[in-house]
Amino acid sequence: MATLNIKNFPDALYRRLQRRARARHRSVAQEAIHLLAEAIQPPEPRSLLELKGLGKQAWKGIDAARHVSAERESWD
Repeated sequence: MATLNIKNFPDALYRRLQRRARARHRSVAQEAIHLLAEAIQPPEPRSLLELKGLGKQAWKGIDAARHVSAERESWD
């Protein structure tokens, strides 16, 4: 595993990193790795299945087929 040394790290920023690490029960190094990973790793792919049922309340009492037909007719 690689080692990273950072020179001229601003004291105020280091203190904020320490406080953040302490609040999350991590070491400063663990918190720095966590923050860097969040910032530069690509997001995990999401599944459309996660959206199942989302927005159900917004469509309550609305006939979806009629709504879609009305939208399509408005395009002409």
